[in-house]
Amino acid sequence: MLAFERHLYRLLGLVIAAFALVGLISGGPSEALRGFLLLQGHAARLINDYTVIGGIGGAFLNAALMGLLSLALTRISGVRLSGPTVAGVFTIMGFSLFGKTPLNALPVMFGVFLAAKAVGKPFKNYLLIALFGTALGPLVSFVVFEAGLHGPAALAIGALAGMVAGFLLPGLAMAMLRLHEGFNLYNIGLTSGFFGLFAAAVLSAAGRDVSIRIIWNDSPSLYLILIVPFIALLFLLWGLAMDKGKIGENLVKLMKQTGRLPSDFMESASPGSALVNTGILGLAGCAYMLAVGADFNGPTIGGLLTLMGFASFGKHPRNCAPVMAGVVLATLLFGKSLVAPGPILALLFSTTLAPLAGEFGPLIGIAAGFVHLVMVERSAAWHGGLDLYNNGFAGGLTAALFVAVIEWVRSNRKN
Repeated sequence: MLAFERHLYRLLGLVIAAFALVGLISGGPSEALRGFLLLQGHAARLINDYTVIGGIGGAFLNAALMGLLSLALTRISGVRLSGPTVAGVFTIMGFSLFGKTPLNALPVMFGVFLAAKAVGKPFKNYLLIALFGTALGPLVSFVVFEAGLHGPAALAIGALAGMVAGFLLPGLAMAMLRLHEGFNLYNIGLTSGFFGLFAAAVLSAAGRDVSIRIIWNDSPSLYLILIVPFIALLFLLWGLAMDKGKIGENLVKLMKQTGRLPSDFMESASPGSALVNTGILGLAGCAYMLAVGADFNGPTIGGLLTLMGFASFGKHPRNCAPVMAGVVLATLLFGKSLVAPGPILALLFSTTLAPLAGEFGPLIGIAAGFVHLVMVERSAAWHGGLDLYNNGFAGGLTAALFVAVIEWVRSNRKN
């Protein structure tokens, strides 16, 4: 194991421990366990804030266990812990505050494992798809708990649905990547949304209600407000200690990169600068939320953690700021509230389009962010909230639009 990998395991171990500690002390161990068990049998489609449903204790215990599961799976499969896998662990933990549970994630992961076996590839080749593919966990929960089935049959059919989804993900992911050419960082979000369209259509045809409902915590506690700044500061200071006198030079190198997939900043710049970048983006996201008075709850903390996770895998302030500015511009122009669930989540997750700004400049980034808000507020209804990475779905469609037009203009100008 490389030296920087040991640092990453320690850091992520501390993050998981912090989540578990908050979960256990916020309402006591028994309350946390009760909330955790309650979440396993609850609906998981967008938007179900687990800090409301299972309490802070249940939600954070669920996130800690999911983080531990993803980290253990990375180690067992023999995949190196670096930018992509750190993004995967952070994203899983973030979305385990509003949609992912061990019960609905494991069947999807196992489906990806079966896909690897079917084509004769080692599972480690598809690990990232397995981690990010848990975006389709709500499909399992829906079949088991919302489709009107009962008993062992519900569990069996739900698990089968998750395995089928996971089995199909690798092939679909490759096709979706070609669609946007790496300019949508949440490629599995687009893939899961594409699959979710068909799943929602089948469920709707069978007479099942796939309409969107929102459970949103608008009275967050101090634990929810402080957890992300604590993690961000931890990463920032750890990164400074790792790079020492070279941090300025490495950060400049990192900021010059476009972020287009695949962009592992730990390899192309340095592990220390990637950790500092993680801290900077986390603190910047928290500062914006405090400035506008947004709620710190399960979904928004999930957005902040995803922003931080991809700080090692494509995002930095230079390519994120224009896209976020475009979302704010669209929000104000259309008379929406900056703190409403749709706009605040769109702002945090819209940074999936950061590579557009990195490659084509800030004006394209602003335009992409503007279009993204319009798209993301419609796209969740198309797949019935079955794809937790709805911003990845909308971002992929937006990226495909911009890339197609830009490439057409460029090629014709050359001719």
